[in-house]
Amino acid sequence: MPNKTHIDQQNTNNKPLYLKLSEKLSEVINSGTLPAGSKFPSIRRTATTYAVSTNTVIAAYRLLEDQGLIEARPQSGFYVRHQLPRLQQTLSTKAASAPPTQTVLQLIETTFATQQNPNFTNISLACPTHDSEFYPSEKLGKIMSQILRRQHNIICEYALPPGSLNLRRQIARRMLDVGAVIDVNEITITHGCLDALHLALLATTKAGDCVALESPTYFYLIPLLAALDLNVIEIPTNAETGLSIDALEILLQKRQIQAIVCMPNLHNPLGCSMPLKSKQRLAELVTQYQIPLIEDGLYCELQFEKTLPAVKAFDRDGWIIFCSSFTKTLAPDFRIGWICSGRYNQQIQQLKKHLSMTESKLLCETLAQFLVTGGYDYHLRRLRKHYKENMAQVQSLIAKHFPVGTRTTKPKGGFVFWVELPGDIDTVKLHLAMLKENICLTPGALYSPNSNYSNALRISCCYPFNEKYRSAIELVGRKACEITGIASTEEQTKHVQYRVDISSKKL
Repeated sequence: MPNKTHIDQQNTNNKPLYLKLSEKLSEVINSGTLPAGSKFPSIRRTATTYAVSTNTVIAAYRLLEDQGLIEARPQSGFYVRHQLPRLQQTLSTKAASAPPTQTVLQLIETTFATQQNPNFTNISLACPTHDSEFYPSEKLGKIMSQILRRQHNIICEYALPPGSLNLRRQIARRMLDVGAVIDVNEITITHGCLDALHLALLATTKAGDCVALESPTYFYLIPLLAALDLNVIEIPTNAETGLSIDALEILLQKRQIQAIVCMPNLHNPLGCSMPLKSKQRLAELVTQYQIPLIEDGLYCELQFEKTLPAVKAFDRDGWIIFCSSFTKTLAPDFRIGWICSGRYNQQIQQLKKHLSMTESKLLCETLAQFLVTGGYDYHLRRLRKHYKENMAQVQSLIAKHFPVGTRTTKPKGGFVFWVELPGDIDTVKLHLAMLKENICLTPGALYSPNSNYSNALRISCCYPFNEKYRSAIELVGRKACEITGIASTEEQTKHVQYRVDISSKKL
């Protein structure tokens, strides 16, 4: 333990004392002062060291347990848990222009169909739980009822493109949080984020064009691009810093691409965010080469600490199209999204009229009212806390039950992260094996048009962390150990303890 005997009893920024203590203790663990497997100081000793009550220490230790940093062992005390190695390298791929393969398209379809089966435990679908603990369904229901009482004819009205003015005003206000000043007339309400991405691609490309994608990428972009008869070039993507700007610039210089689609903040499936300088450089490049950038900002508001700026914040001439929705943050079933269209505003509004015409005015006005009241920010704080705790617990389970040498990304927001398994393993085969156990996961091959990343998978933490979900993670880990022939940390620890016990008996 550090040589420190006091914690300021005054709360800073209304931060509870137990939370301040847990942060200090987590620094001790993360710095390596207390390595994995080592015994953690007792509650009484920590209370004495930091001059706090035992109740404060107990609350801090409970939080550290929730975060997967320590574990209690019966009649022994607390121990530092094993942590997963961080995945840091660039995930390389060949930069070749081609349509998605039929193999990956078929895999996406079969996996998506399985994910809709209520008999399966899903550990990787990025569809937020229906659990009321996560979403303010009761509050939204009350607002909707109030609107219907005041405006009973609202269900008889069309909200023609660009859509509800009240909601667009609130979206424009929230875009300020990601550094973008957007005119309400530049915003079009869409049927979720995928609809926005579809409109953006229709407005900026034609059949046979080539689109640059991060690799790995959000898997449902792949069949969308195939349906639009577009070719794909996969851009190498770093597990911590995102899209390789250098690789993209080479393609821009050669005029090999007609559009770019990327997720600079809380990338799906990696969970990483691009550094500020990279975002600025990306905005400069698309302006210089006059190539549209379609920015997927779906997870922007789920940063754990602070909201990071979007690339759209550095857009000078309207070459950046920003797409997002409320499906991951507020009301999954409402399917209300939006697109900030830049110089493509007129084309996108016309396309919206031709393709799907309108979104529900009642749902849009309900969301607008919820945003006006300030309830959204309170809801986001709670949601981020849920996801942060879930992710810490899931990573702790993986560190314990998956093969030694498993590495993951360490997102600072959202609810998905990338897992890379050691040894000789094909996660498609792992996926098929787990289907027999009524467990569905998404193998790495889904996230590449050319079925790359055979040793990887994505994990999602947007479900209640109950025994069913916990058991599914453990079972996947045991199966991965069986396939790779590599023991888990838990099994290695048991083996070492067994040898120690045998040696003790011999003595």
